[in-house]
Amino acid sequence: MVGLKPSDVPPTMAVKFLGAGTAACFADLLTFPLDTAKVRLQIQGENQAAQAARLVQYRGVLGTILTMVRTEGPCSPYNGLVAGLQRQMSFASIRIGLYDSVKQFYTPKGSDNSSVTTRILAGCTTGAMAVTCAQPTDVVKVRFQASIHLGPGSDRKYSGTMDAYRTIAREEGVRGLWKGTWPNIMRNSIVNCAEMVTYDILKEKLLDSHLLTDNFPCHFVSAFGAGFCATVVASPVDVVKTRYMNSPPGQYLSPLDCMIKMVAQEGPTAFYKGFMPSFLRLGSWNVVMFVTYEQLKRALMAACTSREAPF
Repeated sequence: MVGLKPSDVPPTMAVKFLGAGTAACFADLLTFPLDTAKVRLQIQGENQAAQAARLVQYRGVLGTILTMVRTEGPCSPYNGLVAGLQRQMSFASIRIGLYDSVKQFYTPKGSDNSSVTTRILAGCTTGAMAVTCAQPTDVVKVRFQASIHLGPGSDRKYSGTMDAYRTIAREEGVRGLWKGTWPNIMRNSIVNCAEMVTYDILKEKLLDSHLLTDNFPCHFVSAFGAGFCATVVASPVDVVKTRYMNSPPGQYLSPLDCMIKMVAQEGPTAFYKGFMPSFLRLGSWNVVMFVTYEQLKRALMAACTSREAPF
């Protein structure tokens, strides 16, 4: 048996909210360079002339990170981390913390188990809700990750995270902070379904078949499977979302226009640019997040129970 024991009392919504946001931030701290490498690989080839002028080419996950460190400094893989943590505290808290409650809401009264359809519906709902609230943080995160700074003389559009929010709102309007909301809703609804539903079902099957107990090995296997499924189904939408959110005004008329131009200029394989860093990122992120989330829920419930216990 590894880690804290499951609580006899179901975790409250507040515990799920706090646990999900904190676990997601911890996962982001460990895997953020992989996410930045994914963004750089996804936008590579978007503007051939600009890329040729910069003479920066990224090859593979490790090669991308090493190139960034060599050309932009050791902190460059963490560009946008502050916005990333802001995003997780709002985004993950909603999509993960609310999942069980929304799933119960959609489950017919008198039913002991939730169907796959119910779980998918719950995942889509919480994913869409989370994006609607956290979209500005995602826009700023991607802008920082995509920006290339080749030394002190290069232009730095934003001096900091808060300046980025203000600059985008001033130059592109408040709507600019919600740029790419629809592709992001599509992407995160898919990702949330793949992550939450796969994790939910795998964990349930492993426990029901008595292959594993409700502890670290079970959480690890379920989270790894969730990360792989999420990467496969969400990668095409993720690439479109990244390019559209990072594009200057007027480059693409809509997410659909972005998708059509990608296919015309780079072929259908462009939808899976950055797949390996996406998988490494989502796989490792899911393992860290779900394992931490399960332990945080138990620790927080244990703290609540001990505080309420009579002396």
